[in-house]
Amino acid sequence: MAKVDLIDISKSFGNKDILKDINLQINDGEFIVLVGASGCGKSTLLRMIAGLEKQTKGDILIDEKNVNDTAPKDRDIAMVFQNYALYPHLNVKDNISLSLKVKNVAKCEIERRISRAAEILKLEEYLKSKPKELSGGQRQRVALARAIVREPKVFLMDEPLSNLDAKLRSEMRAEIKKLHQKLKTTFIYVTHDQTEALTMGDRIVVLNNSGIEQVDTPYNIYNHPESIFTATFMGTNPMNIIEAEVKGGFLVFGNITISLDSVPLEITQEKRLYVGIRPEDIACSLNPSYHFNLIKFSANITFEENLGSYKNVYFKFGNKEFCSNVSSQVPKSGNLDFSINPRDLHFFDWESKKPLVKNLDFNL
Repeated sequence: MAKVDLIDISKSFGNKDILKDINLQINDGEFIVLVGASGCGKSTLLRMIAGLEKQTKGDILIDEKNVNDTAPKDRDIAMVFQNYALYPHLNVKDNISLSLKVKNVAKCEIERRISRAAEILKLEEYLKSKPKELSGGQRQRVALARAIVREPKVFLMDEPLSNLDAKLRSEMRAEIKKLHQKLKTTFIYVTHDQTEALTMGDRIVVLNNSGIEQVDTPYNIYNHPESIFTATFMGTNPMNIIEAEVKGGFLVFGNITISLDSVPLEITQEKRLYVGIRPEDIACSLNPSYHFNLIKFSANITFEENLGSYKNVYFKFGNKEFCSNVSSQVPKSGNLDFSINPRDLHFFDWESKKPLVKNLDFNL
């Protein structure tokens, strides 16, 4: 196991900054997830840790040792790619053991490591099979086993589940998390999938505009985002955001006007800001929680998505399209009554897009 320190890491291609002044400490044995939109530099950052890309400036430390000039094979890391990278002419056992044979590891030690990895990943019955005989999920298990047998200090994973269907992704998320709990090794995992990030990571690193937007636990990333970008990027459905104004002792947003006494804003002067609300925090009148909420309004439904146990309904709120998660049993309707509890509102500064209220857990 090892901790990883990234100190003032930057990466440029020509005049374009891909990453700029990245500072991050990854703790020993931690499962950390790098997440962000396509092109944000998350895979580039992972490849720099692996030694497959050279940073423009900055230092990378693995277990407090500077590895800037250390070859990838000598960094004591193992990398799992999204395309599995298995040799088709070799069976599962040989694919798993190849790196050990190259290092001239003793045969008895190779057998021990293969046996352990196969048991952990339930591959015992497939050791003599070729990759073409395996499903996508089984191939990914082989790629993981190949990494496990190296017994590295750090596991690096670059979107390893992106080629799997939804059911297999869900199963493999659980398998990788269980694997981390068994091995207790440092995992650095790259994904563009918010569900993967929220369900797997001990901490999440949100990347945006060549830098780190927020580093925090999944709970805080989702419930206490430190910017509008994080609020709208993280979650199956993004946070609804709308322009608002404080005026004459009232907060005005959409077609709602409420007293400042109802919200945790210590603002007396007129001010423009943004108000955010998660889709699951907009209750429909047919939901049991509706009567507890204090801000009530009606809206015409313009579109809906049925997702089985619940559905997303979309409607115009002020000049924005809002989304609410409602029970799938709510009948189709042109007009529905909704409500919002003020304690569920998020407030962001107009210019910085940063939160105006750090702790929204207050009592009305």
